[in-house]
Order: sequence, then structure tokens, then C-alpha cells
Amino acid sequence: MARPKALVIGHSRAASLRRLGPWLEHSGLDTEVRFGGDGLPSDLDGYDAMLVLGGAPLPYEDDRFHWLPQTRALTQDALDHALPFLGICLGGQLLAYVGGGSVHHRQLKPEHGMTNIVLNPAARRDPLFSVMPNRFHMAQNHVDHITLLPAGAVLLAHSRRSPVQAFRLGPCAWGLQFHPEIGADDIAKWDAETRSDIEMDGFDWTRVVRHARETQDENDEAARRLAERFARIVCGEVAASTL
Repeated sequence: MARPKALVIGHSRAASLRRLGPWLEHSGLDTEVRFGGDGLPSDLDGYDAMLVLGGAPLPYEDDRFHWLPQTRALTQDALDHALPFLGICLGGQLLAYVGGGSVHHRQLKPEHGMTNIVLNPAARRDPLFSVMPNRFHMAQNHVDHITLLPAGAVLLAHSRRSPVQAFRLGPCAWGLQFHPEIGADDIAKWDAETRSDIEMDGFDWTRVVRHARETQDENDEAARRLAERFARIVCGEVAASTL
């Protein structure tokens, strides 16, 4: 029997699942990473799940990333057919936007580096987040925020600066504001331009790196749990929500 396969949409040629890739594949889920600029499939036939990675624009800035309309169409396809979906940062914002929510630039304070994520009560009943600890650290690097969730969405997690860190739309589509694919080593390698942007937002770069190292073990474990659980949902080992 063929293993299930997930379409992964990246927004730069260097886009990668990073550590999530091996965790997903070890848990039985194959992945196919496609850079949107090279063209995307017309539909999700042949795929068992979809992931959308992070990127620079807002989810409706088609002039910056010309493949966003097709990414939105595929996201709607996943929603219509209850195909497991995981959106990370821009991917999560895109899910909220497709569902009828709102995403805005710099209406809330930016988040950079490892951030404390706090689960909402609904997470305890969620197929994906029920395996997560009540609090955990995850990487952030964003100045755009989900400011309004779609009707019917279930809020799963928040942080001090972002009321929406994770949500579910329908039975098996999840949007994340944080980056489970990014660990402490990845943060330490961010380029000079990114560091400059972070410092302009009032963050001390040395502290950002130090805090990432201090929370590394906790972050690794939480990210691994999330990846393996999502793979198990796609593989049919965990039932999707019927709420």
C-alpha cells in the first residue's frame, strides 16, 4: 500500500520543512515540497494532506507572490474535501483569510525568537493539540497578525502579544502563527538583514539567541509531538474532529 503524501507549498526557493520533514516521514507521511513560483497543481488529486509554509507577504498580496491565488484555491479545496491541512505563519494567516477572517500588518506588536505559547481550553479536545503541553516555546518571526478568526473557527492557543497562535477550521485544518520547523540552531543562523529588522523592533539579538538555547530541549520535544501527531491524523491513526 502506498504511503500517504502531503503537498507542501513554499514561498522561497530555499523553503524547507527543516526538522519537520524527517519527523513527518518517520511517522509515515511522505512530503512533496513545491516552490509556488515554479507552478502549483490545479487540484489536490493524489495528495492526502497539504502544508503551507511561511513567507513575507500578507495572504492577499498577489502582486508580491503571484502564486497566492492558486495557494488560496488549493486551501479552499482542502477545506471543501476535509483534507488535513497545516498552515505555518503565512500559511496559517492564509487559512484564516480563505475562511473569511482578517489579517493585518503591524496592528499588534511583533514577535521574534522563542515565544511562550499558551493553550486555550478547547485544545484539550482537539485531535492535534491534545498531545501538547499547556505551555511551550515556539519560534516566531512576524509583524503580521490574524486579527479576526473565521466564523466557526476554534481558537486553540495564544501568546502575550498574539491572541491567535493556533486555531482549527473545520474538522482537520489547522493554522499556526508560530514556526515548529525552526529550532534554536536555525534562529542563530538568521542573516544580518533579519537580525537588523528584529533589533529595529526592539529585540536584543544576543538575548533572542540565548533564550532560544535555554528553551531548546522543550521546544524540540513540543515540535516533534506536533509533527508526529499531524502525520498520524493524515495516516488515519487518529480521528479528525467531528465538531
